[in-house]
Amino acid sequence: MKTDIHPNYVESQVRCTCGNTFTTRSVESSINVEICSNCHPFYTGRQKLVDTGGRVERFQRRAARRAAASDSN
Repeated sequence: MKTDIHPNYVESQVRCTCGNTFTTRSVESSINVEICSNCHPFYTGRQKLVDTGGRVERFQRRAARRAAASDSN
């Protein structure tokens, strides 16, 4: 391996928006994440909508309009 070209591989503190923190190793000393294994629906079995920019509400409004339009026909 060439010397002095690789980044330092250090212990890293990972913080999730749910409040969970854990330690791993990375080239970053601190990592902030939105979803971790403690709050991810796949691992918890609970449904959690992750809404980015109101996309879920927009989809629900469109679906309601389509349902109302098909009911009136």
